Amino acid sequence: MTQIPAEDPWPRLHAEAVEAARHAYAPYSGYHVGAAALVEDGRVVSGCNVENAAYGVALCAECGLVSSLHRGGGGRLTHFLCVDGESRLIMPCGRCRQLLSENGGPTMLLLTASGIRPLTEVLPDAFGPHDLDRPDLA
Repeated sequence: MTQIPAEDPWPRLHAEAVEAARHAYAPYSGYHVGAAALVEDGRVVSGCNVENAAYGVALCAECGLVSSLHRGGGGRLTHFLCVDGESRLIMPCGRCRQLLSENGGPTMLLLTASGIRPLTEVLPDAFGPHDLDRPDLA
């Protein structure tokens, strides 16, 4: 069950994402991205994009965020947002929505340019452990 924070988490998450975007390594595209999320235990995790001359091996900000989540002890993401280098809200790509689904679940909330939306709205019928025909993962 998603916990409701005692205070509005969005301003804090936006500030964290903006700060993360400042540390992005984007020498090829020049497109900086920062992401921040609230973990169910109250921690905030963040990440930035890291490009590579071999474009296909670049890391999205969401990848760094999820790595930070697990490095810090794991848990479930409850609130998430992503910004560009101009501090504007952006939508995670499809691959990253799948990554967020695995680590936040269907009730995770995303702050998007069109408002606050549950993950089920931005990734309906998500593929997950329940689809792997393994009862131990369901």
